Formats: sequence, C-alpha cells, structure tokens
Amino acid sequence: MLRYVLTTMLALSAAPALANDSTAELGTGGLILSRSDAVAMQSEDLTISPEKVTVDYVFHNNTDKDVDAIVAFPLPDIEGDPEEMPAIPENQSDNFLGFEVTIDGAPAKPQLEQKVYALGIDIGADLKAQNVPFNPFGDTAKAALAKLPKAVAEDWENRGIIIEDTGSDGTEANKVYTPWWQLRSTYWWRSTFPANKDVHVSHRYKPSVGGTSSVSFFYDRKFQGSQYAAYKTRYCMDNNFENAVSKAAKDDPDGYPKFYEKRIAYILTTGGNWANGSIGKFKLTVDKGNPKALISFCGDNVKKVGPTTFETTAQDFYPEHNIDILLLEPSGDGAGEAN
Repeated sequence: MLRYVLTTMLALSAAPALANDSTAELGTGGLILSRSDAVAMQSEDLTISPEKVTVDYVFHNNTDKDVDAIVAFPLPDIEGDPEEMPAIPENQSDNFLGFEVTIDGAPAKPQLEQKVYALGIDIGADLKAQNVPFNPFGDTAKAALAKLPKAVAEDWENRGIIIEDTGSDGTEANKVYTPWWQLRSTYWWRSTFPANKDVHVSHRYKPSVGGTSSVSFFYDRKFQGSQYAAYKTRYCMDNNFENAVSKAAKDDPDGYPKFYEKRIAYILTTGGNWANGSIGKFKLTVDKGNPKALISFCGDNVKKVGPTTFETTAQDFYPEHNIDILLLEPSGDGAGEAN
C-alpha cells in the first residue's frame, strides 16, 4: 500500500498529552445489506471530513425479479463509563450521530432498534421497568438513576448495570449512580430493488472525532511514547509528515509542536453482502477542513484535488482495510502550507 500524507508547516508548540485530555473516536461505517447474490453495488462515493460523512451508493438488481432486502446502518456501540470520554456528536439523542438517509432522492424513515447489555446480558426490560432511557450518556438516564428505589439500585450495582461514581467535588458524600451498560443501536429498513434497475441510496451523519489536546507521540523534541509506533502503522506517517512536526517543534522555544490531534475511524471492511462482494467503482474523498492542518492516512494513489481535499478511486474494489485519519490542528497561528 502506498503511503500518502499532506503536511502543513506550522511554527507552533504544545505540551505532551495526558490520558484525561483525550476523547476516543468511535469507529463507524456504512450500510450493510442482507445477503443477496442478485443485487450488486455499482458504485460508492464516500466523503469524510471532521464535520460530516456522506456516502452515495448505486445498487443494481441484475435479475428479472424484484428483490426485497433488509438494509441496516449500525451505529457504534457506546458504553457508560465515567473513566472514558467517547466523542459523541449528539450525546443527548438516541440518534447520536444525526443519521439521515434518502432512497432515490426521497427521505426515508428507518426504524431504530436498540439493545442494552451488562456483562453480555440483555437488560432492556430492567431499564424499561424503571423508565430509564437506554442512552448511557444522556442526562435523562442519569436523572432517572437518581430516582431508583434503594433495593433496585443495590441489585443493579451487584449485577454490573450501574456503579457508584464519586461526585464532581470528589467527595464520598455526593456519590451518584452512573450507567455501566453497553448500548447497541442499529437503524434499518426494508428496501425493494426493482428488476434490472438502479437504486440510489445516500446517507450522512456526524462522525465521532476523537482528540487529544496536544501531540501524543512527540515531546521533549523527539518522537517517542507508546503511541508513536502505533500511529506510524495506523496512519502511515511518513518522513514528510514527521519533518513537518519536527520543524514546528524546532521553531518553538519549548520544543513542542503546538498542535492538537483529531482522529476519525471509518469501518470500510463490513458489508460485502451484495453480488461479487466488491464495489464496481469506489471513490474516497477526504476533506481536512483547515488548510493549515496536517493530515495523514493510508491510501493508494491519493491525489490532492483542492486546498483541503484529497481523492482516491478504484475499480472492482474489495475493501480489506478500514480508514483511519489523523489530523493535527494548529492551536495557534500557523505559517504557510507545504506538501
């Protein structure tokens, strides 16, 4: 696989990141089709940016008979854990990614199925019986937990459904119950693929963008730390990218590149339940948003097609790897751009 990065030269500085300065990105992908050897994916046009993910598909029924199928969009699992900080765009909503879908240009109304688990056991009936919403990060769920009868709260704590969390002031006296369950959500709908015809399906959502308040793999004027080797592999950081980071650190009196990280994970390897399992024509566009940001991701024959956009295409494409994107955003005024 060819490695590609665009680098932006910035005279900036930052301190090394701490664990509690980070939010975790939630890997999200595209549509999954119930198994069909009749329906082929003729094309997929995928655009990823920190603000929005859009995917345009063209499916084609290769047979003389209509095909009815289930189409699903799995949202990433989220787990209630006061020690973790997942990046959830709309954390007070069941549709926490703001998912929308159209079929042949008309808005669709998919059904949302949600399951909640604690220790691998479905606890949906328990939560419903106490009028506790499923979203573990919603304020309404935490408010409902505060009203639990003592016997129920003790039972749930023993079963690993909730835990006691020290109050915001750090005192034992102000402890509260907090969710410890896992939420699994899937949007789905039934779709008919007419005989020998195309069906255009488009969807969009807000990505879960993880972040760190500084550069986690460079400090004390050198690349180091447990993240460095992992990042080189995951994001294909090459010499151009690393030279830009080093220059930013060299130009700073404290020797730290003044960036903060953004991370996006797109799951491309799921699906494949269509005829041949490959995508006839695949196009990926990555938009970094800020012209002065540094960006690194793995890809074949990536071309810069705009001030902030990069593109790669493939024919008869079979996805074997997911897409991981690293952005280093300037936390101050940056200099000009270099490739």
